[in-house]
Amino acid sequence: MRRCLLPFLLLGVSLAAPSAQAATPPQQPAQGPGGRDYASTEVVKRALGTASSGSFVFHGNDAPAKPRPVVIFLHSWGAVNPGLYGGWIDHLARKGHLVLFPRFQDVNRSRPADASNMAEDLIQSALVELADDANAKPDRERVALIGHSAGVPIAFNIAAGTESGKVPAPKLVFGLMPGGIASNEKERGILLRDLSNVPTSTMLITMSGDRDHLPSDRAARLIMQQASAVPSSRKLLMRASSDDHGFPALTAALASPGSPKADYDAGAIKLPPDPPRDPKQRNTWRWSADMALTGPQILLTQALGNNGTDTLDFLGFWKTFDIASEAAFAGKDATALQRDPKFVDMGTWSDGWPVKRLSAQMPRVEGQENKQEPGPRRRLNMAPPETKQGLAHRADPEGRVSEKWTRFSLTRPSGSAPNDALIHKESIGLDRKSASPVLGPML
Repeated sequence: MRRCLLPFLLLGVSLAAPSAQAATPPQQPAQGPGGRDYASTEVVKRALGTASSGSFVFHGNDAPAKPRPVVIFLHSWGAVNPGLYGGWIDHLARKGHLVLFPRFQDVNRSRPADASNMAEDLIQSALVELADDANAKPDRERVALIGHSAGVPIAFNIAAGTESGKVPAPKLVFGLMPGGIASNEKERGILLRDLSNVPTSTMLITMSGDRDHLPSDRAARLIMQQASAVPSSRKLLMRASSDDHGFPALTAALASPGSPKADYDAGAIKLPPDPPRDPKQRNTWRWSADMALTGPQILLTQALGNNGTDTLDFLGFWKTFDIASEAAFAGKDATALQRDPKFVDMGTWSDGWPVKRLSAQMPRVEGQENKQEPGPRRRLNMAPPETKQGLAHRADPEGRVSEKWTRFSLTRPSGSAPNDALIHKESIGLDRKSASPVLGPML
């Protein structure tokens, strides 16, 4: 009996060995952009406003020698809890920023069409209240906006409305997985303002994940095109790539920017309750269907809460924003970022194999030649050998992965010799038909 079980035991060991030796992804750097060399050990967390109209405020527990740069974090539709982005907020606050998280949505009670105005009012109120706070100490000359999904068009709307004086002109708008844009007033979503009013000096960066890039890319190109006053040298269209070389695999999807952290849960940072309503005041509130969360919005919010903090956060989102904000505050443009090899680098797996790098390109302007310098690239031969039956990877001359694959199959005509085989080559398009709206994956 023991002899019969031995082959099966050896087979189990041999199958388990590869997984035990799988390469691991890079961890958070010890220092530098995206790194854990923090200026503060603890973060002050508080809330301003009321439960239906308030903002969360985060900054280090130190007394800064000079004003703190302001980062305004604009969540996706339905993700009103800062705990869903707690890891990133913690990183920003401990790096020395003042982070504002305006809760511009009262779930199931507010409309997407009102979100941009609500966010502006909340940001204005928070900055006024924090102006004389020695620990918060906001620097109105160094302001950056981070948006996720529906938060991206809201961020661009805020940047386009700075002439009103409510919000200081941002130096950087950093949008991840843009979506939720409405084409007209009757359509559900965020209606874009006149984005030609975005200040010329603003740096604009959008990033999509390769698992949801088609609708996000369309939304990104639309808002970049409409922000016509900003030259293309100050714009970047970026993409993060999934990588399954090791374990755990890296998946660049719509919920990837989520980095849940319990310390930042809204339940622990309670907003003051709404004041009692005056019974003499007429109630003008009316419910509409676009106030309710859709199924995809609920799923996205749940996915944000289940998304683990990994290399895509450390080196894809956090590091990229750190480098971009430093450049934007210094008055540099996107060309300087493209020349920096660290900007798109994602480190290496534990076995030395490079993690798939970020891509970054300037949007092409119709009628103008795009005179951008090519970014740094690793020239690796990623093509698998041609086999009797399999998929051979095809790349363009610049080393970028194309949307086409080629299938090779081997057949032998009937009645022919065994070695007389015909190789059939067939091109397969991998473009998936997205069920999402043309202007974005979801709110």
